[in-house]
Formats: sequence, structure tokens, C-alpha cells
Amino acid sequence: MSKQPDVIWLNTSPSLLWLAQPFLGELSHHITIAQWEYIQSQDEASCLNAAILLLDNYLQLSNQPVHLIGHSTGGLLGLLYTRRYPEKVKSLTLLAVGADAALDWQAHYYTHCPFLSRQKILTAMVYNLFGYQNEDTVKCLESVLERDLDCSLSPHSLFKKLSVPTCRVPVPFMVCGSTDDIIVEPDALLGWRPYLMEGDRYWECQEGRHFFHFFQPTLVAEQILDFWQSLRQSDSVCSYLKV
Repeated sequence: MSKQPDVIWLNTSPSLLWLAQPFLGELSHHITIAQWEYIQSQDEASCLNAAILLLDNYLQLSNQPVHLIGHSTGGLLGLLYTRRYPEKVKSLTLLAVGADAALDWQAHYYTHCPFLSRQKILTAMVYNLFGYQNEDTVKCLESVLERDLDCSLSPHSLFKKLSVPTCRVPVPFMVCGSTDDIIVEPDALLGWRPYLMEGDRYWECQEGRHFFHFFQPTLVAEQILDFWQSLRQSDSVCSYLKV
């Protein structure tokens, strides 16, 4: 790290990273943010533990805790890392991560695999994830999702689906979702409520589906920046009280 970042965006899907760029651009106007990517080949087995160790190697270069933020499986990775190394994390923000944090669009895909062809499932997933699109855009997004199936870190396959038990997050925590997300539906997001501590945040975007940070980048960035600002104010109060 040439410059100490305040925030690390965790990405586990090279083919979907472009969907985060408008949102990350909004954040970068206000805070120093770095992107950490986990990239694997088709021949590698998906291994969350390997990703956690690589992320920890990266964060060894940091001399202070950082804010971690991630969408879907990127958020799952951040959650698992935070549970293992809470002293290295200033806060954790999850986008489209339900109380069962392993739930992602690929889990839905593999649920339908025994009944429909790959092509039909991908077409349906495009409409479910992005809403109505013209024919050319649908074909392009189908290719994006197909690459994501082949080259992203996901805990799911035809043979197994992972479930991650819900528990309290040991650092300041924000969870965000969208009311029209059919992957992480509002009820799945609400499962976090009993585990929130004082100062934690729960926020739902009114539209934007599973990639609401792409469709509503300014609004989502404003909410998260306000959360981080509240943590800075809390730190200032604590420092004043210690004097």
C-alpha cells in the first residue's frame, strides 16, 4: 500500500467488479479507498479460507484498522475475516448479505439446475437481477453471469450449498439491502436485526434489486459515509472523555 487507505472494497468476482465502479467513484470523493480482489482460475476450487489468508497478508501492510466493505460474497469474505481478526477491522459494511451470509445469486442458480437448462436459468437470472433489458443487453449480461459462475469465489456448487450461521459482528457494523432484491429478500436482511448493537446501522434502499449500489450509487454512498462519520464522532467523544 503506497498510501494508507481508509476503506477496503472486497471483490471476489472479476466479471462483476464494473457494477461497483459508480458507487466506489462516489465514495472516493470523500475518503481514500482501495480495492482488493480475489481472482481464481476455473481449475481452482473455491476456498474461503484461502481468500481470508490472502486478505490478511494484504492487510499486514496496514498499520491501523480499516473499514471493510463488500457486496454479496465479497461481504461474506469480509464477515468471516472480521470474525477471525476483529482487531484489524474498524468497521464492516455489508451490501446484499442476508442473515445467512452465504446466500448469493449462484445459490439460486444451482437450486434450479436440476430442472432447467443453463441458458434458461441465466436468462431468468438476468431479469431477476437487473430488471427488464433489451435483447442485446440480456445477451451481454448472460455472458457476464456465465463468467461469474466459472471464475468467482462462491461457496456453492451442484453438489453442496454452504450456510453460515448468524451471530453478532464484533466491530461497528452496517448492513444494507434493497426492498426489491429477490436474492437477499427483505426477510433475509431482517434476520440481522436481533444481532445489531448500539451504533450499528440497518438500511434498505427502496429500489435497485440485488445490485442496488450500481443503480443508486449516490444514495448508497451517502448512507455509508454517514455511518462512517458517526463512528468518527463517537471516537472524538471517547477521546474527549478520556482526557
